[in-house]
Amino acid sequence: MKQKFYDTAVKQERAVLVGVITPDQTAEQSKEYLDELEFLAMTAGAKTEAMFTQKMQRPERATFVGTGKLEEIKAYIDSEEIDMVIFDDGLSPSQLRNIENELKVKILDRNNLILDIFAARAQTAQARTQVELAQLQYLLPRLTRMWTHLERQKGGIGMRGPGESQIETDRRIILTKISLLKEKLKLIDRQNETQRKNRGQLIRVALVGYTNVGKSTIMNMLSKSDVFAENKLFATLDTTVRKVVIENLPFLLSDTVGFIRKLPHHLVECFKSTLDEVREADILIHVVDVSHPNFEDQIRTVNETLKELGAINKPVITVFNKIDAYKPVAIDPEEPELKMTLQDFKQSWMAKNNSPAIFISALNKENVDEFRALLYDRTKAIHTQRYPYDNLLY
Repeated sequence: MKQKFYDTAVKQERAVLVGVITPDQTAEQSKEYLDELEFLAMTAGAKTEAMFTQKMQRPERATFVGTGKLEEIKAYIDSEEIDMVIFDDGLSPSQLRNIENELKVKILDRNNLILDIFAARAQTAQARTQVELAQLQYLLPRLTRMWTHLERQKGGIGMRGPGESQIETDRRIILTKISLLKEKLKLIDRQNETQRKNRGQLIRVALVGYTNVGKSTIMNMLSKSDVFAENKLFATLDTTVRKVVIENLPFLLSDTVGFIRKLPHHLVECFKSTLDEVREADILIHVVDVSHPNFEDQIRTVNETLKELGAINKPVITVFNKIDAYKPVAIDPEEPELKMTLQDFKQSWMAKNNSPAIFISALNKENVDEFRALLYDRTKAIHTQRYPYDNLLY
């Protein structure tokens, strides 16, 4: 008898992306947001087949996009056998239900997609607990949508359908689980606080920045460690701390989760404990991908997140990374031949406004010695001020 073999490989899901262009953003910005959403989808394991956008004053309350655009998306889904549709903004429970009823495929919003990536990337007990808490907080207001198949149960005394009672049961279970997870996080936070106190008097330096700007590569370069680094969003989720010595000066260097625009607020709240390393750092190294066409927006997003964390006024060293990938950009759209070179950029207000700044390529080890020297000087200055009796050591 002939033996049968079955393909157990997981089929890559095919997705389309949907975004709305509102008056407060340009078509170029909308495209950049969808490109980032495509990168998120790729990180989660999906392949993007098409992107749909619609210019609107504000998203439709019922279906996010207009009915005509929804019909256009449905026609494409049916013809191309698409598995799911991903929206670039958060969807309300009613929007999610209405869109699913119309398109008949899996619907995700940006928040759900980010949560899925976080769930896949979490390694430590703390990160897994934080992700589970964020997932339950996201799920709680959407329970009704999950029980729509029971809506037709008869009501009345003695005839009450199981839908209502099951939703209430699930809600209580989720609320109890959320409470337990919060208590677990408090315990982990206390343990982490004890660990930080046990690290002694070393100066603390934290790497911050937009996701996928090269923080983990810089961490490996400075600490000679092997922190996971990959060209995907949120490659690093768990905070990593390493002891680094430059010349004869030791300090602690931490690598943190990357920031991103439109990061779900409840996710920021859940991960605030992970970002304690940022709040308690003496120096922040703000890593910027200078080769990214919208790095100025990324800087703004990081600064807004730091402000939300209460860490905006800390001493900052700005590291413009990936100079090896920098391409001269047009200064004036009407005169495309006039381009800003990297040397021009170093003299620009952007570089001076983020002083002290250093331009490096962590991948190719360009200007690394200058970076180490700057970091040494800033760390030594704080150490000298805090521990004046140790001056003779340095």
